[in-house]
Amino acid sequence: MKNFTKNIVLWIIVGLLLVALFNLFQGTPSKRSFTEISFSDFIIAADSGNVSEVNIRGNQIEGYFDDGRPFSTYSPNYPSLVEKLNSAGVKITAEPADKSMNPILSVLLSWFPMLLLIGVWIFFMRQMQGGGGKAMGFGKSKAKLLNEA
Repeated sequence: MKNFTKNIVLWIIVGLLLVALFNLFQGTPSKRSFTEISFSDFIIAADSGNVSEVNIRGNQIEGYFDDGRPFSTYSPNYPSLVEKLNSAGVKITAEPADKSMNPILSVLLSWFPMLLLIGVWIFFMRQMQGGGGKAMGFGKSKAKLLNEA
């Protein structure tokens, strides 16, 4: 019964780790879903004063119309975009194109598959220890030599 409880706890921990890993790669969901619009529609809305604020992350632009509706678009190479938005009175925030991951986390994630395989291999090897016909039990036979006199 003790081994059964130990195995259940182990599988619960493995399950929780998998869920945590899945959530790590999902990222944080945005509070509102952004409607994808074309870049030309975005420029027309900005020129007419219907855009209240934008967040520029690399070439990705997310923002809000004056009525509060969120939008998202992709910007081509348009050097005068910030000047155009500034002259239209749009509140502009900017972020780097890609926020780099923590270096320690990056190393852990790159080594995780190999460490997982090694861990599973060690787990199975420990489970298979002992005598008899079990795998990897070489040299651990409990057979005795019978001497006839």
